[in-house]
Amino acid sequence: MSEEHRETGTGWPQPAVPGRPSGPAGEPDPRPDAPDPDELSPLAPAEPVEPAEPAEPAEREDVPAPAEEPGAAAEPERAPVARRFTSAGAMIGVLLALLGFTLVVQFKTTSTDPTLAATREEDLVRISSDLDSRERRLRQDIEALEESQRQLRSGEQGRQAALQEATRRADELGILAGTLPAVGPGLEVRFSGSGKAMSSTRILDAVQELRGAGAEAMQIQGADGTAVRIIASTYFVDGSSGGLVVDGRRLGGPYTILVIGDPATMRTALNIPGGVVSTVRDNGGNVASEDREVVEVSQLHAPIRLDHARPVS
Repeated sequence: MSEEHRETGTGWPQPAVPGRPSGPAGEPDPRPDAPDPDELSPLAPAEPVEPAEPAEPAEREDVPAPAEEPGAAAEPERAPVARRFTSAGAMIGVLLALLGFTLVVQFKTTSTDPTLAATREEDLVRISSDLDSRERRLRQDIEALEESQRQLRSGEQGRQAALQEATRRADELGILAGTLPAVGPGLEVRFSGSGKAMSSTRILDAVQELRGAGAEAMQIQGADGTAVRIIASTYFVDGSSGGLVVDGRRLGGPYTILVIGDPATMRTALNIPGGVVSTVRDNGGNVASEDREVVEVSQLHAPIRLDHARPVS
């Protein structure tokens, strides 16, 4: 092959390559996956061929579109899945946040009483002991009433049991009404001071606390030894010239209350935070209590005359 043939490209025709369409010399194969002609090794020409006339260029519309790779279509489908997972995660996060907020609000709502939360541990122990003592007394009362009921229903011994029960109840009512003396374990409580520390309000508060703690009989006496039996209808008034008026009788301070009941329970009731002892001390007074194995409540109250009430027959 001459130099002229090499320069003009009209020399020996290139050998046919399998899978390569024929076309004008020097024009690239339109297929994207066609091999580069320069990389193919030339084969020996079989026979001389006259140069072919340049063919009309192939219409671009006839060129088949490149085949899409199998993995190319999978990528766009991943975006919606990722968005779905992202939305679900956000919804779960919001629900967990709402659940945590609800638990915190419920915990704060069901928290303990702030008054008890600020109470010292030993005061809480005393209050708990007081409640336990009340529960024991109530259970004992229930058992006694159930035993009385069984005895009253026992037939032949019913009349004798009924008489004994009536006598016992009459004695209890006499003690509560102040018409009978009483003796038993209890406390001796002394109040000293002046002004608000010894006012009728402070003494009434002490009486109410003792009643709530299970006091069964009480009497109060002044410095001169004058005593008054305390019952349900007893009233306390500040004297015009000082002192205390109890059921119409004037008493001078300091005052002493003798009370029959459980000493530990009643002492705890007087010493609760914000109770009688702390209030009297805040006003410059003092309250001293002493346990007694035997307390005698001997002062009697005149029987109350009923003008309007009568028993139902």
